Amino acid sequence: MPELPDFDDLYVVSDLHMGGLPGFQILRETRRLAGFIRRLSTQTPDRRLALVLNGDVIDTLAEDSVTGYVAMDNAVKVVQDIIERDAFREIWLALAEFVKAKNRALVIVIGNHDIELALPAVQRMLVERLAGGKLDARARIEFSTTGAGYACTVGGEPVYCTHGNEVDAWNYNRYEDLARLGRRLNVRQPLPADEWHPNAGTRMVKEVMNEVKRRYAWIDLLKPEDSAAIGTLLALDPAQARKLTSLASILPTKIVGGMVKDQRLGGPDDPAAAAPTGATLERLLGRDSNIMRAVLESPPPLGPRRADDMLRDAEHALGDSLGAGGSADGTLGTWQYMWDRVTGWITGVPREEALRRALLDWLGDDTSFSLTATDDTSRDILKAVHSDFRFVITGHTHLARAIALGGGRAYFNSGTWIRLIQLTQAMLDDKAAFKRVYDVLEDGKMASLDNAQVAGGGLVLDRTTAVRICRENGSTRGMLLVVKGDGTATHDEIIQPEA
Repeated sequence: MPELPDFDDLYVVSDLHMGGLPGFQILRETRRLAGFIRRLSTQTPDRRLALVLNGDVIDTLAEDSVTGYVAMDNAVKVVQDIIERDAFREIWLALAEFVKAKNRALVIVIGNHDIELALPAVQRMLVERLAGGKLDARARIEFSTTGAGYACTVGGEPVYCTHGNEVDAWNYNRYEDLARLGRRLNVRQPLPADEWHPNAGTRMVKEVMNEVKRRYAWIDLLKPEDSAAIGTLLALDPAQARKLTSLASILPTKIVGGMVKDQRLGGPDDPAAAAPTGATLERLLGRDSNIMRAVLESPPPLGPRRADDMLRDAEHALGDSLGAGGSADGTLGTWQYMWDRVTGWITGVPREEALRRALLDWLGDDTSFSLTATDDTSRDILKAVHSDFRFVITGHTHLARAIALGGGRAYFNSGTWIRLIQLTQAMLDDKAAFKRVYDVLEDGKMASLDNAQVAGGGLVLDRTTAVRICRENGSTRGMLLVVKGDGTATHDEIIQPEA
């Protein structure tokens, strides 16, 4: 392995998603993050310490001033506007203090929401903003924007950091296109819009999800996305959900991504290189296709229609659902949810109760918030990265992980600092509690989410995470930190991978 920079401490955070105007911003704990960065600036001044911002640091997809899929002509201004915004300014001031401290290093890795950070003009602006004319401070800033991730050692043990979108066919980056855009802008030549080919995830955000998010701010905060978030949207507002049908035109882009993503980290002989998965719209909308077929076609008002006509329609819909593979074993699947929605006009089943029953089924075996559950990102990244790396760290999913791999190796996901919503068993078991959840979700506003108290706690999780790899007592160990309070004191909850 080639010689790599060596540190005594490495801290990794990701998925900060700084961007958007008030009411559209998903990063909440900005004061805590600034305090955490300032703590890292001053603690153990004699130890070499690096902070890796591991992708999706900013979120240009949340910016109205970006009219296309990437900020071509106004990238510098877009990024400047973000870092100067009241909500985020303190974070960048803290980063400026960090790079001016001795024995500190700042590494910025791009994800799929902040690709403008790969552009030379944007990097020059950020270096000037953070370090000014201080050459030693400027030398402490490093960008990793070519898809190679960031490799280093801590106490001599190799560590690899990457955002994780490299193995996501929805959200892989076209680094070659980014390089071409950078070259054009650097010589003040435009890149025609039709020469930029966004990935499927970018198209989904810009063409569909941003519009939905303006009505339902929680749409990208509720996990898991494919059942809890999309299923809840279908229940609350089928008219909004119909916008998701436009995803059908985006899926071919995703399939192309499946062919390209396998070349991001490994070569053609890499075990991670597999044929693209035939992902479908049905998979995105739920665990089977019935929710898309049945709930998207919400029942019409009763009007002059007779109850027996409604029942006949419901029976036909239920029969079609069972014929398409639904279950008749008594469990509440998506077809039963449809049944409750349709017959609710007659039987009086409230929408919130139908949704509660469906969520109990959809989330029955969900492991989204398990710190030790493997997922597609962990599996694919670990296949692509050499086993010489003792610690492998990603982000992208917004879901923290601390997984022991055996032989002293470990995989981490640094999670996120944005708002997250988990519908807990306590919320789902209690009808009255879930009614409060339903009302907040139906309201859809960010302030309502932040203020909601359900089942003895907040609806939005208070969990901001970082990964720390450190040299202590002659050995190197890794851990997941849950940063608390204002971030300035060492009150972190420490989670180490189970052996």
